[in-house]
Amino acid sequence: MSAARTATGDASADGPVPTPRASVPPDHVEADADEGPSAVPVGSATDAVPARSDPTERRARASQSFWTAAVGVPAIFSVLRLGVEAGGELQTTLLLVANVGTVNLLAGFLTTAARLLSTGLVAVFALGTVLAVSVERLSPGTRRRPLFARWADLTPAWFVLASFLLALLTWPLLYLPLLLPAFVAAFQLRPERLHEWVVPRLLAIVALFAGYGWLMLPTLRDAGAQRELLVLALLVVPPVLALFIAGPLPGVVIRPLASVTEVAVLAMLVWAALPVISTPVLPLTVTTVGAENGPTEDVRGHVVTTDDVNMVILQERGGVRYVPVGLVRAQVLCPSEEELPRHRLRIHDFHVEDSLLEGLGRRVRPVHRIDAACRAPG
Repeated sequence: MSAARTATGDASADGPVPTPRASVPPDHVEADADEGPSAVPVGSATDAVPARSDPTERRARASQSFWTAAVGVPAIFSVLRLGVEAGGELQTTLLLVANVGTVNLLAGFLTTAARLLSTGLVAVFALGTVLAVSVERLSPGTRRRPLFARWADLTPAWFVLASFLLALLTWPLLYLPLLLPAFVAAFQLRPERLHEWVVPRLLAIVALFAGYGWLMLPTLRDAGAQRELLVLALLVVPPVLALFIAGPLPGVVIRPLASVTEVAVLAMLVWAALPVISTPVLPLTVTTVGAENGPTEDVRGHVVTTDDVNMVILQERGGVRYVPVGLVRAQVLCPSEEELPRHRLRIHDFHVEDSLLEGLGRRVRPVHRIDAACRAPG
């Protein structure tokens, strides 16, 4: 009885008996003995890392959101383009969906929206990299990385290079100088990386600016004569900005800049997406219709499909017209109003509003004379 009393009794006098602890590894025995009864058991809640603070899980969520946006946005744009081109009519939209193949739709999207896609990617990678190298200046309690910084961290270098290459091929020549500061920011190419000594570094910078000046001098002279101030700014300011854009930002501007740039990039993409969505998927044609040796009529619109019986034309001013194949006398391919140039400037025989792909294409197939039927009202 005394033994039992010693083990379990006198609880009121000696206090409650502590709950037996789980077994611990031998290397923790000495630490537990030093810490006494207040030591925290192994495997308690304080040792567990919350899922929200796991860097691997955060990177996985950021990667999922990035690739969802990169894949989902083109698909949504393609569907919206068909709906807009159909004039918002359900049956016409279904007709386009049934006859415009996936490959044709993808090809049409890439040729017209590649600029929008590359612009969004270049902006995200440039801003994200600058924010990523600047976030270390924040206080330890507020170092949650901005969204663009997380996207820039998880994106492989080859994809970033491919985005800049796509922009180089599809952007109008007038806006290509903007790629210089964006590329410097995305890869953090500071002037110090040109050479470790100051004099050779300055000579390299002067040589680069001299080559750029030789390339752009005729265009700058013509832009000055035509008082094209916007063109002058787009050709002169970006190369100078590239010298200072790399490197971390002051800690006080990182959080506001991250929020403002995310909203600004989204607003820019929405603003640039409006003409992309309204751009036709099908080519614009003028089809001459009429009986043999009789009066003819020009039908202006987009050919949806042609079979043995009818040619289906989505008219430019709305409505679908079925034209018997036997009544078709001629057909002319016409340019749209958006393709007409607004500037009279060239960069070494390339028009400033053409991309490199368009400029090379015009050298292979020069612009033909616009047919008179294209100028006639529909």
